[in-house]
Amino acid sequence: MTEDPMTENPDQAPSRPKRLTRAEAKARTRELLLDAASEVFASKGLAGASVEEIAERAGFSIGALYSNFSGKEELFLELMEHRASERVADTAQLLTDGRGIAGRPWQAFGQQMIDTADKNMDLAPLQAEFWLYAVRHPEAMGTFAARVRKRREPLEQLLASEFDREGCDYADDLAARVAIVISALFQGMVRQRRIDQDNVPPELYGDALRWLFTGIRATEGRQQ
Repeated sequence: MTEDPMTENPDQAPSRPKRLTRAEAKARTRELLLDAASEVFASKGLAGASVEEIAERAGFSIGALYSNFSGKEELFLELMEHRASERVADTAQLLTDGRGIAGRPWQAFGQQMIDTADKNMDLAPLQAEFWLYAVRHPEAMGTFAARVRKRREPLEQLLASEFDREGCDYADDLAARVAIVISALFQGMVRQRRIDQDNVPPELYGDALRWLFTGIRATEGRQQ
């Protein structure tokens, strides 16, 4: 018997795209707006960027932008917090390989820096814009500082766990202080790599972190 070509074969039926829930659709819209904002802010700066251009580049109306963000400044601050959280998460993942500080794959940290500097071309100008915005708005500095501290917390917690696991007699605030140094070192290395790529090789950031932790272990003391 010849199969009717009009009869739908359930095994070959094309899959329909999954319908997003309202929450998923909103999250997707915000992500696309943040991606577009990253490009516009990096190329034109905070002052030169417009919500109209950001919305257009993301493929949405101005109304869609304002339904997710109160304006350009909130979008900018959320963007910086979002991107920083991603970098902290990447660093935290490398710190959870279970081999302890002394056995870290330092080259992996170096590759993280290189990938950011060479592929994420928006990061360095966005960092500069964020710094200028914070300096020019001292009345909001406390809020900015709180945002920065909050996004470092996962890294601080992992560092504290590492120091405890190593059996080291470290100061209670050492993890928070080291997290600040790591963040500053990463940002500085990215900028230097963008300025002078030949003198910032892939292994340099990993070497710097190895030197940092070696120095900590040598100078902060160990429990006997």
